[in-house]
Amino acid sequence: MSIRQATLKDLCIIKKISEVTITEIYPHYYPKGAVDFFLSHHNEVNILKDINMNHVFLCLDAEQNAVGTVTIKANEICRLFVLPSYQGKRYGTELLDYAEKKISCHYSKILLAASMPAKKIYLKRGYKDTEFNIIATNNNDFLCYDVMERNL
Repeated sequence: MSIRQATLKDLCIIKKISEVTITEIYPHYYPKGAVDFFLSHHNEVNILKDINMNHVFLCLDAEQNAVGTVTIKANEICRLFVLPSYQGKRYGTELLDYAEKKISCHYSKILLAASMPAKKIYLKRGYKDTEFNIIATNNNDFLCYDVMERNL
C-alpha cells in the first residue's frame, strides 16, 4: 500500500472512486436528494481544482491499483473515499493517518465534515462535534452532517 500526490492523469480515477463510493454506500444513510448533492459536489471541476492546488492524494494497493483518495486543504480533511470493495482492509485508516500526519506538521487542529458512514470512525479517533449542518436538497430531502475537529 502506498499514498502519493495525485496528478492530472489521475482525475478520472479519483472521480470514479468518489462516484462509486457515494452511489454504493451513501444510499444506505441518506435520501436520494442528499446522494445527488454529494455527487454534484464532488464533481470533475472541483476535483480538478484541488488536483491543480496539490491537495489531492491517491492510495494504491500492492498491485498499484488506485483504491482510495483524500483531499487535504490546510488543516481540513476532505473527500476521503475508499472503493467499497476495499473498505475494511485498512486503506481508509492509512489515508486518515497520512492526512493527519501531513496536517500536524503545520497545524494544531484538524477539521472535517463527517458523513454519516464515517462518523463512528472519527469519534473513535478522538474527533469531537463542533457544528451541525442541514442543507436542503432536491426531492424535498435534506443532507445533515457534522463538522468535527481534533486537537493535535
